[in-house]
Amino acid sequence: MAKIIWSEIDEAPALATYAFLPIVQAYCKGNGVEVETTDISLSGRILANFPENLTEEQKVADNLAALGELVLKPEANVIKLPNISASIPQLQAAIAELQEKGYDVPSYPEEASTDAERELQARYGKCLGSAVNPVLREGNSDRRAAASVKRFAQKNPHRMMQPWPAPGTSKCRVAHMDGGDFYETEQSVTMDAADTVKIQFVDAAGKVEVKKEVALQAGEVFDSSVMKVKELQGFYAKTAQEAKEKGVLLSLHLKATMMKISDPIMFGHCVKVYFKDALQKHADTLTSIGANPNYGLGDILSKLDKLQADKKAEIEADINACYKGQTDLAMVDSRNGITNLHVPNDVIVDASMPNVVRDGGCMWNPGDELQETIAMVPDRCYATMYREICEDANKKGQFDPATMGSVANVGLMAQKAEEYGSHDKTFEAPANGKFQVVNSAGAVLMEQPVSTGDIYRSSQTKDIPIKDWVKLAVNRAKASGEPAIFWLDEKRGHDQQIIAKVNKYLPEFDTAGLDLQIMAPVDAMKFTLERVRKGENTISVTGNVLRDYLTDLFPILELGTSARMLSIVPLIAGGGLFETGAGGSAPKHVEQFLREGHIRWDSLGEYCALVPSLEQAAFADSNPKAEVLAETLDIAIGKYLENQKLPSRKVKEIDNRGGSFYLALYWAQALAAQDKDAALKERFAKVAAQIESNVDKIDAEFTDCQGSSVDVGGYFRPDPALAAKAMRPSATFNAIIDAM
Repeated sequence: MAKIIWSEIDEAPALATYAFLPIVQAYCKGNGVEVETTDISLSGRILANFPENLTEEQKVADNLAALGELVLKPEANVIKLPNISASIPQLQAAIAELQEKGYDVPSYPEEASTDAERELQARYGKCLGSAVNPVLREGNSDRRAAASVKRFAQKNPHRMMQPWPAPGTSKCRVAHMDGGDFYETEQSVTMDAADTVKIQFVDAAGKVEVKKEVALQAGEVFDSSVMKVKELQGFYAKTAQEAKEKGVLLSLHLKATMMKISDPIMFGHCVKVYFKDALQKHADTLTSIGANPNYGLGDILSKLDKLQADKKAEIEADINACYKGQTDLAMVDSRNGITNLHVPNDVIVDASMPNVVRDGGCMWNPGDELQETIAMVPDRCYATMYREICEDANKKGQFDPATMGSVANVGLMAQKAEEYGSHDKTFEAPANGKFQVVNSAGAVLMEQPVSTGDIYRSSQTKDIPIKDWVKLAVNRAKASGEPAIFWLDEKRGHDQQIIAKVNKYLPEFDTAGLDLQIMAPVDAMKFTLERVRKGENTISVTGNVLRDYLTDLFPILELGTSARMLSIVPLIAGGGLFETGAGGSAPKHVEQFLREGHIRWDSLGEYCALVPSLEQAAFADSNPKAEVLAETLDIAIGKYLENQKLPSRKVKEIDNRGGSFYLALYWAQALAAQDKDAALKERFAKVAAQIESNVDKIDAEFTDCQGSSVDVGGYFRPDPALAAKAMRPSATFNAIIDAM
């Protein structure tokens, strides 16, 4: 029997699982497909990492490690919902909730001064940032809009697009550094043979400190680069002054969740620059209470509660005075005074920059109105492609979801490829000196001079994933007939090595008649946008970070959300990982649900991911019933879209639970209408009839339950019974499903 693993994760998609998974399990039951859940949520990862003081009932197995082993096997069939890539504030909130629930887990030490505290930090580091994805992504990414989803989006274009000003008049621009960034300093080597290298820091006196030993394979690409913080701070100050002179908002766009070491530090430097007068004046006091700019202004303000009332008021007044002499910051929540610099994980570049484009070059200002912004994306490795799309929109106007072409992506991400695998190889320079990468023979492969506080990082990309990525790009171009563009910059150290490998491996595959090109990101963006505006489709073939950025950028413009993308990861070992879209809006959905009993999370990503998962189960187990389940589910998704049963934003209208109910109805009807399997046809004809005769009653049960607050027993770790009760409010529908 084929087994599908369904991940238990966090926030809105976790709640949605309580509504949809019972349907999936009921429809698969008796058809040779078993669907099991595995807890890899943030709270589950915390409990798995700290079992020492837990009761047997409280303990959680290290499911992430187990799944990491499974994806190395050909039988792997995993549906992965979006999980929290936790920042330190989120980690602390999850720990606090667990402690309140009686779980004896240690608090996270922000400032580690002892070996024990440093050990705690290291153990909690396994839960921070992109803890899940690098473990499970043992294949490269094939991400695109399903044909039915794209057709629906063009027939029913989303209404979130805001017009850009008259051509050439927008003050919006993407600002990036011109020197001293990771792009300028990057060096890269390809290993001739397997070796273990050392990353070491050498101070001005010649003292050597080994920071990390890294085992590298033959053919592996290894990089080193530095962000110069003096230049970074100068960039922030200069851009803030420009924004003031132009009368526009100032905004910062980083990825403090995935790049969990480097980007929070870069975020902290922006906080230090904008609030310079107050933070320097009260530096000793803020240090004494553990206030850390890397965690954002919100952390600083919360730590002020440790002070006497008069001192707290004095510092708050000085912080507020910083706003008066400078341009306004873009707001995350203007009604509650939450700025772009409050929390590092509030503004994530791959979700925030598409919204700048979508909103006509604007973000929200303190008056809760859209206003033009200068968007700071400091490092040029990827800032230039955001700059190009904003310049394109400024010249040619807003994109039209009804006519624009699609941009699919083939992404290099297997085995912790590229920058998203750099967390454990990122360091702040403790003094003036240099970082070196030294091989086992003592030869210096790469060297980076640094000043105190500069940010050093290395990343690695193995050879087998690169070849597999090239193969996947060729296959997608062949299957679609669309141009496939490798977004690689010959002026960048890392990309030079990857270009050489692309040129090496392409001749090994049948590329006859295919349009395969290599372009720098800014040129690839120009080429792609020309096609997009003509309604033509293009495949972007990119590294790990651009995979993430582009598969939010274009789907948000095309479809209104990246959660509706089909995301398939053909695993190198032969199995499949099926991802269900982005979870960036999940926190807001949970807040609304808890407040008024309406959950607007759209599970379309889960529906779409289940189709190829069932197809793989059918293929791997030679199971024609699973194939019929997949074919009919695809039909049901089309009907779900055509009949617009997507969740509404408003209470007392259809929400996630009602959406899953209608999908179940359409799936049962499709199974009853098919003629490939008589047993399935007979079984689901009865199910469809039962549901059809109770549609109005069930619909009312899903609507009547809305309008009041809901208790699910926790945000990071809901109570299963309470969550199931809240997410399955229709007794009539439950009876039909449970009887199956």
